[in-house]
Amino acid sequence: MNPNLAKLQPYPFEKLRQLFAGTEPPADLKEIRLSIGEPQHGTPAFIKETLAGNLAGLANYPATDGSDNLRQAIAEWIARRYGVPLPDAEHQVLPVNGSREALFAFAHCITDPTSGTGIVLCPNPFYQIYEGAAYLAGVTPMFINQVEDNGFAMNFAAVADETWRRTQLLYVCSPGNPTGNVLTLADWRRLFELSDRYGFVIASDECYSEIYFDELQPPLGSLQAAHQLGRHDYRNLVMFSSLSKRSNVPGLRSGFVAGDADIVDQFWLYRTYHGCAMGLPIQATSAAAWRDEDHVRDNRRLYKEKFDRVTPLLAAHLETRVPEAGFYLWARTPINDAKFARELHHRYNVTVLPGSFLARSSGGINPGENYVRIALVAGLEECLEAARRITDFCQQL
Repeated sequence: MNPNLAKLQPYPFEKLRQLFAGTEPPADLKEIRLSIGEPQHGTPAFIKETLAGNLAGLANYPATDGSDNLRQAIAEWIARRYGVPLPDAEHQVLPVNGSREALFAFAHCITDPTSGTGIVLCPNPFYQIYEGAAYLAGVTPMFINQVEDNGFAMNFAAVADETWRRTQLLYVCSPGNPTGNVLTLADWRRLFELSDRYGFVIASDECYSEIYFDELQPPLGSLQAAHQLGRHDYRNLVMFSSLSKRSNVPGLRSGFVAGDADIVDQFWLYRTYHGCAMGLPIQATSAAAWRDEDHVRDNRRLYKEKFDRVTPLLAAHLETRVPEAGFYLWARTPINDAKFARELHHRYNVTVLPGSFLARSSGGINPGENYVRIALVAGLEECLEAARRITDFCQQL
């Protein structure tokens, strides 16, 4: 067996299952799950109809690079969404089966385990895929703490020069999971300077980019920042995006990578062996979804209403605020986060995720401790009911 498998920690939801072992929530209270970031809004009808109308494609093997139609639809969306020149759909865009598998596979393509000293830098707290990708690629994950004192931003100045010299790949998540922090243009300028100096590749996870609350101020994207800073070739930068949250189709497993043409071409070569081409019905459906914005605006409206109504209820008892983007509340707890989650589930049948499960101890702290992640993915009334139960629970502490 690959010895690096022994380095993998249980996934946060397995830890949660173990945390709840031996507890029995009240039978008269319906379970409300706000622990997992699985969109619960309805899938738009036109997406279902497009999928049903393209099932003939099941009879064909798909190509790794996807159809011209899909790559063009993605390229047009990037140009429209971020105000950048139309990307080269052949060399700067590559469809993938959801951002998760691509984020994992990317480390295996980019890093060099033969050096023996390679590092993958990750935000902390973070999406656990980054850590697992690093370990199984044969390099070492290290973490940049995101704490409230600096607005949950990644403090690049806290990273030692020796660490930067060994860094081969850096994952960023903007909008952030779980904090909702969005990298600023100044953040990107500093990050590009570091990438130029030390030669590492930036993997920008942007799967929450379309969940925001001001239609006039969408979150800044990495390609957008690069273009504004004159990096028109997107050197050493690849972004990852997905339809899962944007279009409420997590089961479609559809996303893309885009950016530096040389890196995208190498990732394409890797994927020709990886056996991960997107099925033709999914490609046709995805192209239709990327070309429509009406359903995305409707989706944002639903999230905005939930955050507007739920956040004040919770903020009266937990230190939290509406995020810059994304669908998570990152809330400070008055007691240990794991105990908070366990007792809330036991007494009120509401499930939230302990923040410490989403982070690692680094620099003497676990920046997720005494926080919980609350995913406002259920319907409005269910989220409001969960907020009322959490309020009752907090009043008993």
